[in-house]
Amino acid sequence: MATIEQVEEKLKEFIDPYMESDLVSAHCVKNTQVDGSKAIVDIELGFPHKGYEKELSEKLSTLLTELDGIDAVQINLSSRIVVHAVQKGVQPIKGVKNIVAVASGKGGVGKSTTTVNIALALAAEGATVAVLDADIYGPSMPRMLGITGKPESEDGQSLEPLVNYNIQTMSIGFLVDDDTPMIWRGPMVTQALEQLFKDTRWKDVDYLVVDLPPGTGDVQLTLAQKIPVSGAVIVTTPQDIALLDARKGLKMFQKVNVPVLGVVENMSTHICSNCGHEERIFGEGGGLRMSEEENVALLGTLPLDMSIRQLADDGKPTVVSEPDSRITELYVDIARKVGAKLALKARDYSNKFPKIVIKND
Repeated sequence: MATIEQVEEKLKEFIDPYMESDLVSAHCVKNTQVDGSKAIVDIELGFPHKGYEKELSEKLSTLLTELDGIDAVQINLSSRIVVHAVQKGVQPIKGVKNIVAVASGKGGVGKSTTTVNIALALAAEGATVAVLDADIYGPSMPRMLGITGKPESEDGQSLEPLVNYNIQTMSIGFLVDDDTPMIWRGPMVTQALEQLFKDTRWKDVDYLVVDLPPGTGDVQLTLAQKIPVSGAVIVTTPQDIALLDARKGLKMFQKVNVPVLGVVENMSTHICSNCGHEERIFGEGGGLRMSEEENVALLGTLPLDMSIRQLADDGKPTVVSEPDSRITELYVDIARKVGAKLALKARDYSNKFPKIVIKND
């Protein structure tokens, strides 16, 4: 009969593509039993994995049946998303476990479309997800998520997020008319951003995905100094000009001690809808070079595809409109990597310690 030690040693042969580690070393194997010729393994992942569950169970079962004495395998998979460490001195936001900022150095690289599809992919994988549209001057989340109307306030002080596709959403776009320009100076913008974060009644959110405006100005600094950010994702295109600006965004997060989870290369290739010819019109390999030079992960590459733009404009993003498509598969893969990279970061144990309160009675 095989032993528990042999089973766990065998499990180490499987390197999870999202954790980039074996599950034993990543502390995901919570319990192992051997009942006669049957191995029973309890695995707890730190990221949502609904679409990955069957594949992972089959791979681990096939691996363990290679052991002498093991004829049957039972894999019990679960996930637990915990609160991760943020910048020192920044208070947590009620109802939110982790905030993931999606940024770019410049506009026009498809950051908002990438943000909304990553958020939808995380939700499809089983997480409770919210999106905050931090672009005060050019909010796009109401249109992309197909949401109209204004947020309600039950107590007259806080705002209820609007919901579609199981995504809690807040945007300045819900509070002003579509054709009203936001002619505000920097302090007004940063104050509005803080209110959107802190005065929204978020409900048990695992990941609050923030769509940042391009650049490294007031909004980004407010986020870094006053909002508890667990990690950042940088979106770029392969062209050199976009990469130059994306590096600035990446280094900004590093300077303010926000971990960069990785880089997404958007518009990596274009396939002609008429003839099928593939052409890399924005260059090739820029995201990979950036990830290697800056020592961060390349989370994935996405094509320049007309349907992505059309579906986002219609308020029905690719992940919900075409759940079985290859493009959705790419978004889901990126979302799992975001969750897994975050799961490997330091946890926040501040709520485990007692708070000392001094009273003068």
